[in-house]
Amino acid sequence: MQPKIIQLSEKKLVGVKSSMHHNQFGNIVELWQRFIPNKKAIKNSINETFIALQEYNDFHNFEAAFNIWACVEVSNFNPIPEGMMAFTIPEGDYAVFLHKGMDASKTYQQIMTEWLPNSGYAIDNRPHFQVMGEKYKNGSADSEEDFYVPVKLIISI
Repeated sequence: MQPKIIQLSEKKLVGVKSSMHHNQFGNIVELWQRFIPNKKAIKNSINETFIALQEYNDFHNFEAAFNIWACVEVSNFNPIPEGMMAFTIPEGDYAVFLHKGMDASKTYQQIMTEWLPNSGYAIDNRPHFQVMGEKYKNGSADSEEDFYVPVKLIISI
């Protein structure tokens, strides 16, 4: 499991969000069911790629609620369709992992327990997100998407 480490430029997103706790997977399904039929109202999207985003107040507190987003990247925030909101991913370093299949929790577990402790990086306080492009096939073992994990280099003295 070897990611690409990239310097991500700021990204502007438009979509819908919901709050959830870990293991409330039904909230994710409901969110996408709300977003997909209304995606066509977003006139300034830059491509057909979907972005699933997680916005944590405290990434290490598994009891805390966090926000999830179903969205697309846009060139600007004018206009924002009714019922949707804008969000900006700030620039920063990300470890980008290719995820295959539908078991996202297994991939995240490998990232956090195998790659991260030996990487020289720590989780940074920015959104985590997944990019679902041309190779994403919902419900298929052949599906591919990229997991973006915000990281910062650990400085040892």
